[in-house]
Amino acid sequence: MTKVLDKDAIREKYRIEREKRVREDGNDQYRRLSELQDLVVDPYTPVKERAPVTDHVTFAFIGGGFAGLVTGARLKQAGIDDVRIIEKGGDFGGTWYWNRYPGAQCDTASMIYMPLLEETGHMPTEKYAHAPEIREHCARIGRQFDLYDNALFHTGVTALSWDDTKKVWLIETTRGDAFTAKYVGMGTGPLHIAKLPGLPGLESFKGKAFHTSFWDYSYTGGTPEGAPMENLADKRVAIIGTGATAVQCVPHVAKAAKELYVFQRTPSSIDARNNGPIDADWFETIAEPGWQQKWYDNFVENQSQGLPQEDYVMDGWTEISRRIREKVMQLPMSEWNPETMMAAFEDADFEKMEEIRSRVDSIVQDEETAQNLKAWYRQLCKRPCFHDTYLQAYNEPGTELVHTDGKGVERITENGVVANGKTYEVDCIIYASGFEVGSDYTARAGFDAVGRGGEKLSSHWDNGMRTLHGLHVNGFPNMFIVQPSQAANLISNVPHNIVDHANTISAVVAQAESNGFSEVEPTKDAEDAWVDLVLSGAGMVIGSTECTPGYYNNEGKGITEKNRHGLGHPGGARAYFAHIDAWRKSGEFKGLVFS
Repeated sequence: MTKVLDKDAIREKYRIEREKRVREDGNDQYRRLSELQDLVVDPYTPVKERAPVTDHVTFAFIGGGFAGLVTGARLKQAGIDDVRIIEKGGDFGGTWYWNRYPGAQCDTASMIYMPLLEETGHMPTEKYAHAPEIREHCARIGRQFDLYDNALFHTGVTALSWDDTKKVWLIETTRGDAFTAKYVGMGTGPLHIAKLPGLPGLESFKGKAFHTSFWDYSYTGGTPEGAPMENLADKRVAIIGTGATAVQCVPHVAKAAKELYVFQRTPSSIDARNNGPIDADWFETIAEPGWQQKWYDNFVENQSQGLPQEDYVMDGWTEISRRIREKVMQLPMSEWNPETMMAAFEDADFEKMEEIRSRVDSIVQDEETAQNLKAWYRQLCKRPCFHDTYLQAYNEPGTELVHTDGKGVERITENGVVANGKTYEVDCIIYASGFEVGSDYTARAGFDAVGRGGEKLSSHWDNGMRTLHGLHVNGFPNMFIVQPSQAANLISNVPHNIVDHANTISAVVAQAESNGFSEVEPTKDAEDAWVDLVLSGAGMVIGSTECTPGYYNNEGKGITEKNRHGLGHPGGARAYFAHIDAWRKSGEFKGLVFS
């Protein structure tokens, strides 16, 4: 018998829980990890001394994560051999270079998350690949497409400026480099500036402290590949944060540490992941030419509200849309209107979140802990989490959830963490506090591109982002930005956005090079028209201020006039991908001027 939900009571509970967590300081509540220099040391690869680089390349790409790797590969396939990637880490990988914490893995299915699987011939070992496999895949792409040859590692860009006389970009770096490039790409995404909670006493702690993206295995023991962290057997450990990173690492620390305190401001929604190995015989049957693009398209189609079709991926993301679609299909066609469809959306969400909360009761043994682990908000208010052992970790005898009921940790002392008026003495603090998301693009990048006439990108975007297709910027010739905003904005699978932009970059550069052009740039009219199109949309449901604060809704501030410019195509990801595919195939490159 289907449980009858008291929707008014649920809405009121959501409101109460949201109000507990609203803060006036929004994103200003956080501090950058780099402010505590002793915490920012590459623990994985020694820095190699080298002379400053002062040469010229055809294409320079800033960022050695998926964006740089896939763009570099596509350029190589298009016959552009002179490609250089600049990366602040010690190897390729971007976020996956740094994220070596225990249990790290992708939370979107490997078949669509790991790019260039078809091109490299790699079969993921499991539905949700772990970090070592993803990191090795990044190296595989780098090796196969000879991207190591010109790469500059442990190098950050400090300045980027256009020379209108020579028609080149001048790139300056932290290593004293000052080289030029005809084209430049930027893949400095939102997950590369580690942040800390802005807590009093942060610098006062006398024990060991580190951010999850700088996991110190010399202290914990173990390895990124999963060896037990034997050094924690006599340690009292605090983990601050219960988002997607903590969900993955908590189970491993819970098994290793003498005592583990997990400090929670807001619980994540934890649905089943149902991870498992990928069968090689099955993979051989689907790995036909074009298979990965087919899977990309299928994933997007199954998240849209069109007619139902076979679901290749079958994960929590496509289930969300399937539930909504089924609710809408139960309505008489005469009642199909925005109001009834939003009501159906809400009904589907209420039912799913009740299942997720009931799942906590079925797993967590302590009743009070179970109650405190329940997420009281709509599923897309925060990044949905899926895991098979996180909730079980709270059944470990040495693990304690410190639920702060929305208040968060009060302060850090020399000996531990203060929350709910109580001091928890610990030997080690692990900050699972994520990355900077809501700041301005140029602030995160670490440099401010200077285009034609000395105009800075920050000035051009003073009132909000302005691009054509999320990729090209008027006044900044031969420059490309790889990012989801003002494009597909497919947050459930960011690599799809990257692959698509890389396809566009390689097509545009090939067009320019084959015809002997010096510059390519969008017109002001084309840029204005595209921004107007983006702003014509209603915005995102997940950006609602009715949601509990988080990076999806600008820490409770909602979609402001400025950050509305960072939304995607008003028709959704499917509409954007269809538009840009037709735009590329036409060969006209409408909106761009080649000269």
